[in-house]
Amino acid sequence: MEVLTWMRSLPLHTKKAILILLIPLVAGQAFGQQFNSDSYLSKKHGTITIIPTFGQRNTMLMTTYSLFPKWEFTMAAYIYNNDKDLATNDGYSTSFYGKYMFYENEAKTGGASVKAGTGLFPGNLEGEDKVNDAFKTFWVNAPATIALFKNTLQWDLMPGASMTVDYGSKNMTAWGITYSTRLAWYPLGPKVSIVGEVFGMTGPAGSPTEYKGGLRWEPSQYAVFALTYGQEFKGNNGAGFELGVMIFTPPFACFRGCGTPKKERSKWFKRKSQQQTSVQ
Repeated sequence: MEVLTWMRSLPLHTKKAILILLIPLVAGQAFGQQFNSDSYLSKKHGTITIIPTFGQRNTMLMTTYSLFPKWEFTMAAYIYNNDKDLATNDGYSTSFYGKYMFYENEAKTGGASVKAGTGLFPGNLEGEDKVNDAFKTFWVNAPATIALFKNTLQWDLMPGASMTVDYGSKNMTAWGITYSTRLAWYPLGPKVSIVGEVFGMTGPAGSPTEYKGGLRWEPSQYAVFALTYGQEFKGNNGAGFELGVMIFTPPFACFRGCGTPKKERSKWFKRKSQQQTSVQ
C-alpha cells in the first residue's frame, strides 16, 4: 500500500513515463485480472481462482469457480475511491456472471466463449450508477482469442450488450453496446507478456473509452502478478495504477470428479458401497 500511496502523489506525465519504462520487463499470462477484457479460456475443471486488486480508483475482490468442465462462475465486489481519500465512501458495485467455453482450436491457443451476468466492470460505470449496480444491469458478451505470429501475440476481442433498468432521473431502461479488445505480446516466452487494452460502452448508459496497459509476471502455475495503469482518453477518471494478484488452487472443487473418468468414478462408488456393507 505504501507503493500505491507514492504512485498517487506522482504527476500524470510521470506515471505514464514509469509505465513506458516498465513495460519491457513484464511477465505473465493474459487472464482477466484487473483488465476489462477476457480471453476465451475457461480455467481447468475444479480450480478456484482468487483475485484481489488494489488500485487508485477502485479496489476489487473477485472469485471464480470452475465447477464444471468448460464452465466458470464468478462473483466480484468493487469499492470506489474517486476522490483519492481512503477515509470517504465513494460507492461500490457488485457483479455475478457465468462463462461457457464453446470452442477451442486443436492447438489450444485460441477459441471462443460466451459470458452473461449482472453488474458491470468499474470502467463501464459512471457517477451514481456505481452504487448497488448488480441486479440493475444485465449483460452478455462473447470473448474470442486469436493467436498470431507463432503464438507470440494474443489478440482478445469481446463485443457485448447491456441493459440497465431504472436508469437516471427518469427511471428508464437504458441499452448499451460494450466493446473491449486486448493485445498481449510474449517476447521472452510464455512467462513474459506486455498487455494493453481499450474498452468502453456506447448508448444512453454509456461510459468514456478507456485504455489500460501494464506488466504481468507468472512465477508459477498457481500465481500471476500484474501492475497496470489506466486512464480515460478524454478525461481523468480512469483506473490509475493497479496492483493485482491471481491465485489458482489445484483442481478440487468438482461436482463430478476432477478429471476422473466416469467409469473410474462408478467403480469408486461401487467399492465404497461394498466396504460399507462389509462393515455392517
